[in-house]
Amino acid sequence: MHAMWRGSVSFGLVNIPVRLYKATETGGIHFRQLHRTCRTPISYRKFCPRCQAEVSQDEIVRGFEYAKGEFVVVEDDDLAAFQGRRGETIDLVQFADAGEIDPVMFQGAYYLAPEASGKKAYRLLWQALRASGRVGVARMTLRSAESLVLVRASEADGNVLVVHTLAWPEDVRSTGELPYVREAVEIDANELEVAETLIRQLTKPFVPNEYRDESRARLEAWIAERRGEAGTERPGAPSSGEVVDLMEALKKSLQLAKQAEKPQESKRKKRKTS
Repeated sequence: MHAMWRGSVSFGLVNIPVRLYKATETGGIHFRQLHRTCRTPISYRKFCPRCQAEVSQDEIVRGFEYAKGEFVVVEDDDLAAFQGRRGETIDLVQFADAGEIDPVMFQGAYYLAPEASGKKAYRLLWQALRASGRVGVARMTLRSAESLVLVRASEADGNVLVVHTLAWPEDVRSTGELPYVREAVEIDANELEVAETLIRQLTKPFVPNEYRDESRARLEAWIAERRGEAGTERPGAPSSGEVVDLMEALKKSLQLAKQAEKPQESKRKKRKTS
């Protein structure tokens, strides 16, 4: 696994040398854009329309457009001056209960691993976070931009510290412009009871490996067939029936959930008797 960042976690007067790794990969099937006529991949040029010339990478600079066609050039050294020491530090500034942070703020996820010299301090921070039930809130510079991050102790796949980048509060959109969500709606008590029963019926421990990207699997199978056949039939899209009666739909859903639970119960009974 390739480390995308190296630095340290600043925890009071303690500095823990660490490396940062991406926790997730970009899944899915990646397509290339082709010229339909000859099926050759399309190439893109970095072209200056004013100079009518292709531009090499060393001729390209960042620019902030403050008015139409007017730019302030921002060099790498300019950005580095604003980052300062934080360019190589995850600076823990406070600790909080995880429930206080709205999940809508969560963005990317990364693993933190210690350097050899920081193993003990890393484990100390992990155990302290786990014992307290709290998470750390920190600032760091990632990809040339200052980021607000959350640091937590994870037991899901080894005892590792996980970093989540957070959206800045001013970047979180208000729900005020969403249609209908703040509108008062009268809920029937019987409908609510059935809905709560359905939730209880479908409640079970979350096991991530039980879920897979079925659309990707179907597309991969279709592509595999297409490689050998010129005119493979496209798979049909799943049908979506229109819900007419809310109570009827809830009752049917509850019935289906109970039917799905029966085979699981019989399997458990067989395991007990064997």
